Amino acid sequence: MKNIKDTFGSMVFNDAVMQERLPRSTYKALKTCLASDTPLDIDTANVVANAMKDWAIEKGATHFTHWFQPMTGVTAEKHDSFIAPSGDGTVITEFKGKELIKGEPDASSFPSGGLRATFEARGYTAWDPSSYAFIKDDTLYIPTAFCSYGGQALDKKTPLLRSIQALSRQALRILRLLGNNADNIITTVGPEQEYFLIDRELYLKRRDLVITGKTLFGARPPKGQEMDDHYFGAIKTRVHEYMRDLDEELWKLGIQAKTEHNEVAPAQHETAPIFTGANIAADHNQLTMDMMKRLARKHGLVCLLHEKPFAGINGSGKHNNWSMSTNTGVNLLEPGKTPAENAQFLLFLCAVIAAVDDYQELLRISVASAGNDHRLGANEAPPAVISMFLGDELTEILESIERESSYSGRKKALFEVGVHYLPAFAKDSTDRNRTSPFAFTGNKFEFRMPGSSMSVSGPNTVLNTIVAEELCRFADVLECSDDIPGTMTTLIKNSISAHKRIIFNGNNYSEEWRAEAKRRGLSDLPSTPDALAHFLDRKNVDLFTKHMIYTKEEMQSRLEILSESYCKTINIEALTMSDMARKQIIPAAGDYASALGKTYKAVSLCPGAPCRRISDTLVKLGVLLDKMYEQTDALDSAAAGIKACADSASMSRYCRDSVIPAMNKLRITADMLEMIVGEKYWPFPTYSDLLFGV
Repeated sequence: MKNIKDTFGSMVFNDAVMQERLPRSTYKALKTCLASDTPLDIDTANVVANAMKDWAIEKGATHFTHWFQPMTGVTAEKHDSFIAPSGDGTVITEFKGKELIKGEPDASSFPSGGLRATFEARGYTAWDPSSYAFIKDDTLYIPTAFCSYGGQALDKKTPLLRSIQALSRQALRILRLLGNNADNIITTVGPEQEYFLIDRELYLKRRDLVITGKTLFGARPPKGQEMDDHYFGAIKTRVHEYMRDLDEELWKLGIQAKTEHNEVAPAQHETAPIFTGANIAADHNQLTMDMMKRLARKHGLVCLLHEKPFAGINGSGKHNNWSMSTNTGVNLLEPGKTPAENAQFLLFLCAVIAAVDDYQELLRISVASAGNDHRLGANEAPPAVISMFLGDELTEILESIERESSYSGRKKALFEVGVHYLPAFAKDSTDRNRTSPFAFTGNKFEFRMPGSSMSVSGPNTVLNTIVAEELCRFADVLECSDDIPGTMTTLIKNSISAHKRIIFNGNNYSEEWRAEAKRRGLSDLPSTPDALAHFLDRKNVDLFTKHMIYTKEEMQSRLEILSESYCKTINIEALTMSDMARKQIIPAAGDYASALGKTYKAVSLCPGAPCRRISDTLVKLGVLLDKMYEQTDALDSAAAGIKACADSASMSRYCRDSVIPAMNKLRITADMLEMIVGEKYWPFPTYSDLLFGV
């Protein structure tokens, strides 16, 4: 690897490159447009585009693309070369400002949720200058927003950008009342990305993994994660080489990949970046997922980003660490050193508490998917019930404010290690709660519910918007007050009283908490259809339209897309299961039964030879094979019923109530057969092969 300093950002048209290559007046005009949120004039765009083109060609680029994030959850790109005819049979390289600012990809085949008819193909991509252009392979990538001919947002970036602006507007209203001279508020995000690495040759032998990204069949291996020996364990050579290459490629793209380690489950790992602005973080995470999958092939591996690729062990999440900071570098969720700073911290903290309590359903919707339904509430993933962890000390402070009683505070305890040559160090004021869906971790909140394959744009759009709404309510009151400090105290006190039900510092996995959450009136939405039923609740429509994040039509389209995606995922899984059962598992079990029958016949020819266990196994195989035929027919019938549903909402409920139970029954029988059938007869790699094969 080259020197890290030379490598980092070497393929990014970043601020340093712009200062070097753009005329001072052009650079200043570009920064002014960014600061004032105004369009770039075409003359300035032409200068920027030409400089960008020259830089890209020097780096080996031959093409450019407007890189956008449609509502498929993955990225999209259409490549055009820099060449243009010169009139004498040769070509010149050209890249104009209008090509930088706007593109026109065919939008007809992207999901729109009814916003547009299939024959309406026109869509536009618009340059997002707040996210740097970069080079990947031989192409200049230009981050863009994506909208329809009618101006409706068809992507995940546009609502995220709108939500960032909404939160900034409302937070600044409060900060100006407090004498803070900040010009802008940035929501910062650091997504921790979990993933599995398995051997590519084994992967290609599993039809379910190839088609759906998860194992639809698989008996538990003799060893899983129960020994806790993989977590933070020594990284295997092959995996280490993959991680080293991944770091280098991410650093070239300006992605601040910082942490990497083995996760809890065998073959599971994690990478995490340094915090950056929410928009950049979303772009970088999409790039990270793409690079993870691409580089795995180079090492003879496959990177699995499904939330639950293996039953019975940990699934993979994407812990979304979220905070708010001013452009002057002040973290608004950082406790201060003065009473005024602490009052400001508590006000912003209470806005988050109120937001999470008032809009529990929206947070659950933001992480809803067929894959994540399998993960939530199982094997160290947070439950579907939303709650917040604040820690004992901060909770006690809030309780004392509510009671209007004094809080003496806890002394900073020294953590004695018990070994004389290791130093004592200050103990944190609170432990960490790994079971909480939404945990305060000192100066940020860790939203642990997003699934590993998801774009972080959705959850952060919701987070930004719901907090913006609570800040708006606070600002409305403060702007009418003659006593700002006294009104702040009242707002904090009333907010604690109204929303303390959402705070829970205990074990979120326990059955006792489920009962307690129900008593508190918290939402329990275990499945995607349960959650999506609340998306168009009046308060949610009012919220998004008020802050201009979505129109009602854009919300309806997203509900349709989420419902369709859920149903299509379940349908594909059902069809794949049926195919594997009929063409692989049943024939393999039949072959084994035939071989065992020959063994039984041979042994029975020997006088006095015991054959009971062999005959018992044959009977068990026969019973299970009959069940397999019966349950596969039942699954086919259930899957066929999807088409009879009247709309996407009833279709998603039908998938949950009829198709998934049929899939579960078939899997149980198949996994029982796997435990009986001889290894050489089983038609594809087992969990032991996959999880311990790297």
